[in-house]
Amino acid sequence: MSNMNTFTGKKFDPMLITPADIGERDIAHALSLICRGCGHLRRFYSVAQHSVNCAREALARGLSNRVALACLLHDGSEAYIADIIRPIKEHLPDYARIECRIMDAVFARFGLSDLSEEETRLWKRIDDELLENELKELLPGEEERVPAGLSSKPDLSEKPFAEAENEFLALLSKLTEQSSF
Repeated sequence: MSNMNTFTGKKFDPMLITPADIGERDIAHALSLICRGCGHLRRFYSVAQHSVNCAREALARGLSNRVALACLLHDGSEAYIADIIRPIKEHLPDYARIECRIMDAVFARFGLSDLSEEETRLWKRIDDELLENELKELLPGEEERVPAGLSSKPDLSEKPFAEAENEFLALLSKLTEQSSF
Protein backbone atom coordinates (compact mmCIF):
# COMPACT_ATOMS: atom_id res chain seq x y z
CA MET A 1 0.00 0.00 0.00
CA SER A 2 1.39 3.39 -1.02
CA ASN A 3 -0.02 6.29 0.95
CA MET A 4 -0.03 9.90 -0.09
CA ASN A 5 0.07 12.81 2.35
CA THR A 6 -2.18 15.82 1.90
CA PHE A 7 -1.83 19.44 2.94
CA THR A 8 -4.05 18.89 6.00
CA GLY A 9 -2.07 15.82 7.06
CA LYS A 10 -4.37 13.08 5.80
CA LYS A 11 -2.68 9.86 4.71
CA PHE A 12 -4.37 7.35 2.44
CA ASP A 13 -3.83 5.20 -0.62
CA PRO A 14 -5.04 7.29 -3.59
CA MET A 15 -5.86 4.08 -5.46
CA LEU A 16 -8.39 3.27 -2.71
CA ILE A 17 -9.69 6.80 -2.14
CA THR A 18 -13.05 7.24 -0.43
CA PRO A 19 -15.27 10.29 0.06
CA ALA A 20 -14.01 10.46 3.67
CA ASP A 21 -10.47 11.00 2.35
CA ILE A 22 -11.51 14.10 0.41
CA GLY A 23 -10.79 17.42 2.10
CA GLU A 24 -12.00 20.82 0.95
CA ARG A 25 -8.81 22.53 2.20
CA ASP A 26 -6.68 19.89 0.49
CA ILE A 27 -8.46 20.49 -2.81
CA ALA A 28 -8.37 24.29 -2.56
CA HIS A 29 -4.73 24.41 -1.50
CA ALA A 30 -3.43 21.96 -4.09
CA LEU A 31 -5.42 23.44 -6.98
CA SER A 32 -4.23 26.94 -6.09
CA LEU A 33 -0.65 25.77 -6.61
CA ILE A 34 -1.19 23.91 -9.91
CA CYS A 35 -0.81 25.99 -13.07
CA ARG A 36 -3.21 25.40 -15.94
CA GLY A 37 -1.86 24.41 -19.34
CA CYS A 38 1.12 22.51 -17.95
CA GLY A 39 2.62 25.93 -17.16
CA HIS A 40 2.86 27.08 -20.80
CA LEU A 41 0.94 30.28 -20.16
CA ARG A 42 1.91 33.95 -20.24
CA ARG A 43 1.50 34.10 -16.47
CA PHE A 44 0.59 31.84 -13.59
CA TYR A 45 -3.09 30.93 -13.66
CA SER A 46 -4.12 28.21 -11.26
CA VAL A 47 -6.59 25.38 -11.56
CA ALA A 48 -8.32 26.88 -8.50
CA GLN A 49 -8.85 30.17 -10.40
CA HIS A 50 -10.20 28.24 -13.39
CA SER A 51 -12.57 26.32 -11.14
CA VAL A 52 -13.85 29.50 -9.47
CA ASN A 53 -14.36 31.08 -12.90
CA CYS A 54 -16.32 28.02 -14.06
CA ALA A 55 -18.60 28.16 -11.01
CA ARG A 56 -19.15 31.91 -11.42
CA GLU A 57 -20.05 31.35 -15.07
CA ALA A 58 -22.64 28.75 -14.06
CA LEU A 59 -24.15 31.20 -11.58
CA ALA A 60 -24.11 34.02 -14.16
CA ARG A 61 -26.09 31.75 -16.50
CA GLY A 62 -28.67 31.25 -13.77
CA LEU A 63 -27.86 27.57 -13.37
CA SER A 64 -28.45 25.70 -10.12
CA ASN A 65 -26.05 25.71 -7.19
CA ARG A 66 -25.52 22.00 -7.90
CA VAL A 67 -24.18 22.75 -11.37
CA ALA A 68 -22.08 25.63 -10.02
CA LEU A 69 -20.69 23.30 -7.32
CA ALA A 70 -19.91 20.66 -9.96
CA CYS A 71 -18.12 23.38 -11.95
CA LEU A 72 -16.10 24.37 -8.88
CA LEU A 73 -15.12 20.77 -8.11
CA HIS A 74 -14.77 19.37 -11.64
CA ASP A 75 -10.96 19.30 -11.45
CA GLY A 76 -10.89 18.09 -7.84
CA SER A 77 -9.06 14.90 -8.80
CA GLU A 78 -6.06 17.02 -9.80
CA ALA A 79 -5.53 17.82 -6.11
CA TYR A 80 -4.68 14.15 -5.65
CA ILE A 81 -3.10 13.09 -8.96
CA ALA A 82 -2.03 16.37 -10.62
CA ASP A 83 -3.07 17.38 -14.12
CA ILE A 84 -2.36 15.91 -17.52
CA ILE A 85 -3.07 18.07 -20.56
CA ARG A 86 -5.96 16.92 -22.76
CA PRO A 87 -3.86 15.91 -25.81
CA ILE A 88 -1.94 13.43 -23.61
CA LYS A 89 -4.76 12.36 -21.28
CA GLU A 90 -6.68 10.67 -24.10
CA HIS A 91 -3.75 8.26 -24.54
CA LEU A 92 -3.63 7.24 -20.89
CA PRO A 93 -6.61 4.99 -20.20
CA ASP A 94 -5.33 4.04 -16.74
CA TYR A 95 -5.06 7.71 -15.79
CA ALA A 96 -8.62 8.28 -16.99
CA ARG A 97 -9.87 5.33 -14.92
CA ILE A 98 -8.04 6.56 -11.80
CA GLU A 99 -9.22 10.13 -12.40
CA CYS A 100 -12.80 8.90 -12.70
CA ARG A 101 -12.56 6.94 -9.44
CA ILE A 102 -11.21 10.00 -7.62
CA MET A 103 -13.84 12.29 -9.15
CA ASP A 104 -16.53 9.87 -8.01
CA ALA A 105 -15.18 10.24 -4.46
CA VAL A 106 -15.00 14.04 -4.76
CA PHE A 107 -18.54 14.33 -6.07
CA ALA A 108 -19.82 11.88 -3.45
CA ARG A 109 -18.13 13.87 -0.67
CA PHE A 110 -20.07 16.97 -1.75
CA GLY A 111 -23.40 15.32 -2.49
CA LEU A 112 -23.08 15.31 -6.27
CA SER A 113 -23.05 11.56 -6.94
CA ASP A 114 -26.45 11.82 -8.54
CA LEU A 115 -25.72 14.52 -11.12
CA SER A 116 -28.04 14.09 -14.06
CA GLU A 117 -26.78 13.75 -17.62
CA GLU A 118 -28.01 17.30 -18.26
CA GLU A 119 -26.18 18.72 -15.21
CA THR A 120 -23.01 16.92 -16.29
CA ARG A 121 -23.39 18.21 -19.86
CA LEU A 122 -23.78 21.76 -18.52
CA TRP A 123 -20.67 21.77 -16.33
CA LYS A 124 -18.58 20.14 -19.06
CA ARG A 125 -19.76 22.74 -21.58
CA ILE A 126 -18.84 25.60 -19.25
CA ASP A 127 -15.41 24.02 -18.68
CA ASP A 128 -14.83 23.80 -22.45
CA GLU A 129 -16.07 27.33 -23.14
CA LEU A 130 -13.98 28.82 -20.36
CA LEU A 131 -10.95 26.95 -21.72
CA GLU A 132 -11.45 28.63 -25.10
CA ASN A 133 -11.37 32.05 -23.41
CA GLU A 134 -8.33 31.13 -21.33
CA LEU A 135 -6.42 29.92 -24.38
CA LYS A 136 -7.01 33.17 -26.28
CA GLU A 137 -5.80 35.33 -23.41
CA LEU A 138 -3.14 33.19 -21.78
CA LEU A 139 -1.54 30.93 -24.38
CA PRO A 140 0.98 32.37 -26.84
CA GLY A 141 -0.02 31.64 -30.43
CA GLU A 142 -3.77 31.61 -29.70
CA GLU A 143 -4.44 35.35 -30.03
CA GLU A 144 -6.63 34.83 -33.13
CA ARG A 145 -8.81 32.22 -31.45
CA VAL A 146 -12.49 33.17 -31.35
CA PRO A 147 -13.62 32.31 -27.83
CA ALA A 148 -17.06 31.17 -26.81
CA GLY A 149 -19.43 33.79 -25.49
CA LEU A 150 -19.67 33.84 -21.73
CA SER A 151 -22.22 35.32 -19.35
CA SER A 152 -19.51 36.42 -16.92
CA LYS A 153 -16.10 38.04 -17.24
CA PRO A 154 -13.58 35.49 -15.97
CA ASP A 155 -10.77 36.79 -13.81
CA LEU A 156 -7.64 35.65 -15.64
CA SER A 157 -5.24 37.80 -13.64
CA GLU A 158 -2.21 36.41 -11.89
CA LYS A 159 -2.99 35.86 -8.22
CA PRO A 160 -1.01 34.72 -5.22
CA PHE A 161 -1.91 31.13 -4.46
CA ALA A 162 -3.34 32.00 -1.03
CA GLU A 163 -5.81 34.41 -2.62
CA ALA A 164 -6.97 31.79 -5.14
CA GLU A 165 -7.23 29.21 -2.35
CA ASN A 166 -9.35 31.53 -0.21
CA GLU A 167 -11.66 32.42 -3.14
CA PHE A 168 -12.16 28.73 -3.84
CA LEU A 169 -12.97 27.97 -0.19
CA ALA A 170 -15.33 30.95 0.14
CA LEU A 171 -17.27 29.95 -2.97
CA LEU A 172 -17.35 26.31 -1.87
CA SER A 173 -18.75 27.37 1.50
CA LYS A 174 -21.38 29.56 -0.14
CA LEU A 175 -22.48 26.86 -2.58
CA THR A 176 -22.62 24.09 0.00
CA GLU A 177 -24.51 26.27 2.52
CA GLN A 178 -27.11 27.20 -0.09
CA SER A 179 -27.56 23.66 -1.37
CA SER A 180 -30.05 21.21 -0.03
CA PHE A 181 -28.24 17.90 -0.51
